[in-house]
Amino acid sequence: MHTPPFRLAQPSRLKLSGDDRAGTGLRAADACCTPAKAPPQPAAARRSRLSELDAHLHCSIIGTCLTTHELRKLVPKFTSLDRRDASDLDIHHYAVELATAGGAGAKALNKLLDEHYAGALRRFDDAADDVELLKLWDEALKSGDIPPAYWAVMTHRHATLPVRQKAFGDLHMLSHLVGAANRADIRRLVALEEENAALKEKIERQQSRLHELSVQRDASIAALHEQIAQLSAHAARQFPADAAGLAAETQRLRERLDDADQRVALHTSRREAAEQRVQQEQEAALTLRKRHDHALELLKLVQSECDALERATVDAAGATHGARRASLDSVQGKRIVYVGGRPNSNAALKRLVENAGGELLVHDGGVEDRKGLLAAALPGADIVVFPVDCVDHDSMNTLKRVCERHQIDYHPLRTASVASFVELMARLHPEHVAQLEQAPAPAFCLRHG
Repeated sequence: MHTPPFRLAQPSRLKLSGDDRAGTGLRAADACCTPAKAPPQPAAARRSRLSELDAHLHCSIIGTCLTTHELRKLVPKFTSLDRRDASDLDIHHYAVELATAGGAGAKALNKLLDEHYAGALRRFDDAADDVELLKLWDEALKSGDIPPAYWAVMTHRHATLPVRQKAFGDLHMLSHLVGAANRADIRRLVALEEENAALKEKIERQQSRLHELSVQRDASIAALHEQIAQLSAHAARQFPADAAGLAAETQRLRERLDDADQRVALHTSRREAAEQRVQQEQEAALTLRKRHDHALELLKLVQSECDALERATVDAAGATHGARRASLDSVQGKRIVYVGGRPNSNAALKRLVENAGGELLVHDGGVEDRKGLLAAALPGADIVVFPVDCVDHDSMNTLKRVCERHQIDYHPLRTASVASFVELMARLHPEHVAQLEQAPAPAFCLRHG
């Protein structure tokens, strides 16, 4: 262990009686400056007191764990020092001597330390051995809470000599680090003070310049105001009538300007309202145009279905006299699978196809027929037909997938009516395709009837 870089005051400076000096066992040498090499000691049953610690530890404990203000109030009670005139070093020396003497002064110092650091003492009492004690000390070093931990470690019942030596060494090195940091802070402080002085001088010069510019500006403004006043007075003296007329004309122009602004605002609001109505009417017209186009397309489709149904009816009537039914020639000898639809229409379609020489296989899409039969019925078909308004999506997706796999033509119908089916069969016949393309326009007018 290293001795302090200064020599403490001798115990003889204390005002102790002969009995007290004999009882405390003061040595002629300064205990704080004399290193001790005591053999390792077993763990004590209680915490150590300040006077029971090795004398060379008193300096570090008092200097670290107690402030000079606290010592200045306590040390003069047991010594002849003046509370106000004594230096901080004298206060520290006498406090170390009181701790070494072990009398009432040492008890007062011990009590003051215990009261200040009661929480740390309770926390460190949980340490069961010196290993846990050192662990708590290391945690205190990391957190920077050194004074409470140092007093708790030095007086702990498991504080052995190696433990106290480690704590003392850590504190000793920490004091070197603090000193180095303080020196660096002092250098930075000096540099900052120089920079601060330079900045203050620069600010003072700038403020002086700004003050001069402000004075010049105020003088210029005052001169301009005076010149304006002179010109106004001169104009009033020379042209009094014209000034009154100009004022009246200015007032009239202002009123007309206000009226024009009101009219502009009114016309602007009307224009915006008209633009909004035009936009709404354009949107409505676009909607009506789309509906009109859709109605025309639907009308054309319904007209073609009616034409096809009419030709089929005429052909069916001529068949009774042995005429040839050209409207359903496209189904002759073919196998057609019809998925979905309505029972009444499906029965009529089946009769029409069979009378035309074809075969119509009807599957209701899973209402009564099992859906598993649909995939088995499609591979042998020539044409697959399904009405989009009377078939479920699952069956429609299944027949599309199977038809694409087996390369079978499939055709959707607009409705499940007989007219839609007949129109599709007519479109599939080449001769009827030409007839439909060259058919004359209907005489019915959508606008006049």
